[in-house]
Amino acid sequence: MTNDEMKKAAAEAALDYIDNGDVVGVGTGSTANHFINALVRIKGKIDGAVASSEDSAERLRSSGITVLNLNDTGDLPVYVDGADEATRHLHLIKGGGGALTREKIVAAASNKFICIADRSKLVDVLGQFPLPVEVIPMAQSLVARRLAGLGGQPILRRDFTTDNGNIILDIKGLSILEPAVLEGEINQIPGVVTVGIFAQRPATVLLLGTKTGVDLIR
Repeated sequence: MTNDEMKKAAAEAALDYIDNGDVVGVGTGSTANHFINALVRIKGKIDGAVASSEDSAERLRSSGITVLNLNDTGDLPVYVDGADEATRHLHLIKGGGGALTREKIVAAASNKFICIADRSKLVDVLGQFPLPVEVIPMAQSLVARRLAGLGGQPILRRDFTTDNGNIILDIKGLSILEPAVLEGEINQIPGVVTVGIFAQRPATVLLLGTKTGVDLIR
């Protein structure tokens, strides 16, 4: 199996977590796109979806799936999304596509967070993938200095603006041994909207596409 085929297998396996009448939280990125393609086959079974980005919302609408506002739906039964890195403790780095804030909001509003990924995303320690931090533009320099003080090398993501109108700093050089602690520290820096560590609200289940099938980590 190629990596893309492994992503697709994990996305297909996530359909087992969708029940009749669910409003489904849907993530952003290449693996989430495979899930949207799979969700089309059972769109008559669900009551709609809440998207974590404008891109996913448009993809859902064009597939004939009703897109709902999270403020109108209340808590969701399930959220399905990919990850840039994941550990066996179900801690994640997300935000390579820039949608980390909305992803974190939808994850927080969901009873179950089903993370789908290919085997290459599983790591022992988070941090090899540059850690995204969404930042209010006027705070770029302040936040960068604070992040450098934590041992990271912040780099502005060029020619990119989030759906919320903000910038992203990608932090290289971190070895994240205590993800939940670092998540809290970075979120307390004035001007940070959120950080792409998902540890205080980790995944409920990790579905990993492999060359021999889909592994389940819970």
